[in-house]
Amino acid sequence: MKTNYFLLFFFFSSIAFSQQESIKIEGEAQGTTYHISYFDSQNRNFQSEIEKILADFDKSVSTYLPTSIISRINNNDKNVKVDKYFKACFKKAKEVWKNTNGAFDPTVYPLVNIWGFGPEKKQIIEKNKIDSVLEFVGFELIKLKGNRVVKIDSRVKLDFNAFAQGYSVDVVSEFLNSKKIDSYLVEIGGEVYAKGKKPDNSNWTVGIEKPIDNKEATNPLKAIIKLENIGIATSGDYRRYTIENGIKYAHHIDPKTGYPTKNNLLSATVFSNKCITSDATATGILVMGIEKAKLFLESRPEIQAYLIYSDEKGNFQVYETPHLKSIVMDVE
Repeated sequence: MKTNYFLLFFFFSSIAFSQQESIKIEGEAQGTTYHISYFDSQNRNFQSEIEKILADFDKSVSTYLPTSIISRINNNDKNVKVDKYFKACFKKAKEVWKNTNGAFDPTVYPLVNIWGFGPEKKQIIEKNKIDSVLEFVGFELIKLKGNRVVKIDSRVKLDFNAFAQGYSVDVVSEFLNSKKIDSYLVEIGGEVYAKGKKPDNSNWTVGIEKPIDNKEATNPLKAIIKLENIGIATSGDYRRYTIENGIKYAHHIDPKTGYPTKNNLLSATVFSNKCITSDATATGILVMGIEKAKLFLESRPEIQAYLIYSDEKGNFQVYETPHLKSIVMDVE
């Protein structure tokens, strides 16, 4: 009798949930937009709480806020102590920096500004200027001791923008977890985490764009992804770039050369158990280029990736890691 009762209860619960509408909230944060969908039997709206979380997050790691913790550290404020957001970003950055052999390095911030991809005005690009800045680029020049940052060179500056949005997705996801929400999709600036399935047992789905140069609008889709309990992030050279002497330069800076990356890897979509890991790793992979990225991914089975690159004729080609075959469907 217990078994029958349980099955009957599950059956009626499934009917109730199938008729339930998802709660959708959206807005602006971190200089971009966010879209969150979730199912809640209590029909609670968490927008005000989430926006407060995102505002506090910016006060920690946004280089666009002069009073943020990261800005004060960059300006060598002796009194600043880091918070949990900054500490999590710093530790993850150090981990990915080591794993990618320095391809991902948040100390490229001064170079990001020179090239006009940060909050400061773009400068005239000169080789001697790039070379002089490279002297204080390197994550080995800065350490975290307790709640304080220690610089070996005071000119070192940090930029977490390459992966902070991914971490903010994780932070919002953790908040929804604390509210016992078991089915949701959180998207901030294109970075995504999806938990569970929808009540009708279907997957959350998102798309991967074709990497066509386009600063303003959405591109046609290259693939559709079925998500469940996974964080994904995409880095590409087709949305943020600048033209210098007729040459296109993407916003990903190679910390070894000081110049934006120039290779045939156009976009990297990375899948892992945390969006912060996916976001930081995607940036590192784009700096590596396709061949080094393949070797890196072979050594990191916990990370999956869908890479779009151009062949010698300029046509799109795809490299995807084995475990994606069941969740990624090409549109073409």
